[in-house]
Amino acid sequence: MSIIRNVLIFISFSIGVLASAQEILPIQIYPPDVYKAETQNWSITQSDNDYIYVANNIGLLEFNGAEWKLYETPNQTILRSVKAVGDKIYTGCYMEFGYWERNSFNQLTYTSLSKDLPSPMIEDEQVWNIIALDKFIIFQSLDRLYSYDTNSKEFKIISSETTLTKMVEVNNTIYYQKLDQGIFKIENGKETLFSDDDILKSNRIINIFNIDGQFIIQTNQKGFFVYDNDQLSKWNIPANDIISNLTVYSSVRLEDGSFAIGTISNGIINLNKEGNISYALNQNNGLSNNTVLSVFEDKNDNIWLGLDNGINCINSSSPFRVYDDKKGQLGAVHAAKVYDDKLYLGTNQGLFVKPLNSLEEFKLVDGTKGQVWCLEVYDNTLFCGHDLGTFVINETGIQEISDIDGTWRIKQVPNNEDLLLKGSYAGLSVLQKVNNEWQFRNKIDGFDISSKFFELLDSSQVFVSHEYKGVFKLDINDDYTKVLKVKKESSVKKGLHSSLIKYNSDVLYAYSQGIYSYDVSSNSFQKDTILSKVYNTETYVSGKLVNTPNKLWSFSKRNVNYISPGLLSDTPQINRIPLSSELRESLTGYENIIPIDNQEYLIGTSSGYIIVDLSKMRNQSYRIEINSISNYALDSESKMIEPTTKSEFHNKNNNFGFTYSIAEFDKFLESEYQYRLDGNYNKWSSWSSSPSELFKNLPFGDYTFYVRGRVGNQMTDNVAEYSFTIDKPWYLSNFMVFLYVLSIMTFSIIMHNVYKRNYKKQKEKLIIEAERELELKELENEQQLMSLRNEQLKQDIDNKNRELAISTMSLIKKNEFLNNIKEELKSVNETEGLNPVIKIIDKNLNNTDDWKFFEEAFNNADKDFLKKVKAKHPSLTPNDLKLCAYLRLNLSSKEIAPLLNISSRSVEVKRYRLRKKMELPHESSLTNYILEI
Repeated sequence: MSIIRNVLIFISFSIGVLASAQEILPIQIYPPDVYKAETQNWSITQSDNDYIYVANNIGLLEFNGAEWKLYETPNQTILRSVKAVGDKIYTGCYMEFGYWERNSFNQLTYTSLSKDLPSPMIEDEQVWNIIALDKFIIFQSLDRLYSYDTNSKEFKIISSETTLTKMVEVNNTIYYQKLDQGIFKIENGKETLFSDDDILKSNRIINIFNIDGQFIIQTNQKGFFVYDNDQLSKWNIPANDIISNLTVYSSVRLEDGSFAIGTISNGIINLNKEGNISYALNQNNGLSNNTVLSVFEDKNDNIWLGLDNGINCINSSSPFRVYDDKKGQLGAVHAAKVYDDKLYLGTNQGLFVKPLNSLEEFKLVDGTKGQVWCLEVYDNTLFCGHDLGTFVINETGIQEISDIDGTWRIKQVPNNEDLLLKGSYAGLSVLQKVNNEWQFRNKIDGFDISSKFFELLDSSQVFVSHEYKGVFKLDINDDYTKVLKVKKESSVKKGLHSSLIKYNSDVLYAYSQGIYSYDVSSNSFQKDTILSKVYNTETYVSGKLVNTPNKLWSFSKRNVNYISPGLLSDTPQINRIPLSSELRESLTGYENIIPIDNQEYLIGTSSGYIIVDLSKMRNQSYRIEINSISNYALDSESKMIEPTTKSEFHNKNNNFGFTYSIAEFDKFLESEYQYRLDGNYNKWSSWSSSPSELFKNLPFGDYTFYVRGRVGNQMTDNVAEYSFTIDKPWYLSNFMVFLYVLSIMTFSIIMHNVYKRNYKKQKEKLIIEAERELELKELENEQQLMSLRNEQLKQDIDNKNRELAISTMSLIKKNEFLNNIKEELKSVNETEGLNPVIKIIDKNLNNTDDWKFFEEAFNNADKDFLKKVKAKHPSLTPNDLKLCAYLRLNLSSKEIAPLLNISSRSVEVKRYRLRKKMELPHESSLTNYILEI
């Protein structure tokens, strides 16, 4: 028992060392929380459209390169086997087997075959394996083989008294093992014994291979055996001691002739055609679990592992190999160099070394602990630029040749093999070879700026680039002891992560604005439009340039680029390696790459390095597919749409979701997508890694959705598309539009008539208003004319009144005067001689002509007054009318007396009599009454 235990310990140790010290292939890990199913995965297959299908504990997993989808097992049991044949996916589980087929909605639907069996399945029977051969699909359980004829839909059943452990297909023949009986095969529809060797009876068979006409039979615990001429013997290969003591659960022979062996507790082991172990992968160096339940190689040579906990994909044909320092012993790799058949790595933790192409672990070179900035080989000597100074590395160890802190770079002085120029934290220094040994000679005075990047234009001029201060041009004396002149270069700007390098005798300066070459004739840097194509402002990550034989390397967001001489012209050729900055995990500004062997290059990362094999770079064709289309109205559940037919949708169902994918499974190749929706978004979108897009609230109209993709730098061969139409809303239908047009026309006619009628009414109204305004104008004019006339009449009346007043006063004065003369004459002499004169005076006093004159003037001033008084009081005499006229003039009795040639008293009497005739009350004023008439 102790011997066996020691053997197992040795095997485990050997595999562990082998696994931990190797450069492994890229591994894509899919844990259960990613594919949203159970942990165990029993079988894997690939369909014609390159989709991956996995038999999981709770159902069938489908992976299209972008997302996983689970189809639960029809009877809610563990799915044990899966096989893609044509457009069908055959599966087997507990007491059930059948196939899945894609419906019009691009979803898988299940059809049971076991229900059509001529006899029911045995109690607790499970289907563990499925093989397709010609027109037959063979389902294997532990008790039976069910052969299904896809043409006739008939079954043939082969039963076994013992357990059927494994069924394989070799050279178009089905072989299977019956435990304790041996290996059988099917010929002409019947089973025949192939071999009943004791080893084959007692050991479970994992696989059978035909190699160069020989049958190689693999057991689960005893390794490989050769079956030749009915004899079984151990397969004599170098890895026998290890392989024969592993517990194997699954295996497959790969396209390159090697074997992928899945073990129970040691992960997967790759055995090459010569029988040597190429690599071993387990949980220590990349796998997510050590128990490999199933192994499958897809069309692109990727190795899929169904594990006891998760699914892994190994990119076996990838041009990349990864050394990942999971233990953190190496650190970030800043420099690397192959020297004396050893690989040296300069990291932030020191200088490490191991033999080239060996499986040994890296070892720290004593005395180099700390930051290593550069590794250079000159004069067959390896120089190490260190944070502590400059060292020479040899077989005996290290030799310090300069203790000036921080050696960034070391360059050879032109035309002088015994001088080296080194850039450090505090400027430039000179190393000199004396007596075949390198030693520090002097620091160059006059320039103390950190010289991380520097290049010699000639023996006396040096360019130094500082990413925070810019580019300086230094003139140095002949013996390299002093800087004579420092000039700040103005033709280029300072730039973060910029670099300075010499390529094909040209000094190049690279930063975010492009790559600039120094032009000696103009003494300035000029932009090189061809070299600057390696990146732009969108893809720029670092301006670091690396010069290797025949190649100039640069690093962008999506690629590692290298520029090589043109094949048929002098124009440089730009080549791109699709290795994004996220995947290469290098420190920005400290990117490094060195040639290893032939077409292999090492790229330093923050936790190890990546090997790129340019000979394995290939342009692969890819196709993009629309996987599903969903449609829904707001606040309602979405429904699936057939992606192959053009459909029309109600205007409320104007929200669409599209999922699409590229069946690509390389870890270091990123799939990106670009879409366009003609009819709304007519321009291609920006590139995105999202495999879905949602369009909300689209207006009615015709649409065509286009989607294309790229994997790395390779565009898909096709552009997937889907056309659909969103109907107009009912209020915009053709009938409604006709009604709208008719309504508008009717409304227009009605409104035309209404407006015409209104216009006519308004016209008539305007005419009436104009006539009214004209009448008002005429009335105003008449009123003005009347006013003028009244004014004139008033003036005439006033004039008449004045005339009447004047004439009245004249009469009064005349009569008073005559009465005065008369009285005087009477008082002077009462003789008869004066009587004639008195008579003449009396005659003048009683002259009716005066009354006629007065009456005429009175009538002019107060028209019709006398008629009104006469009409009102017909009994009035002419003398009464005279009195009324005088009273109308508001004359007093004293003033009236001369006019009537009577005394004032007599006037009062007349007034009294007049009141009586007019029958005026006592309290009424005669004068007021007359004035009011």
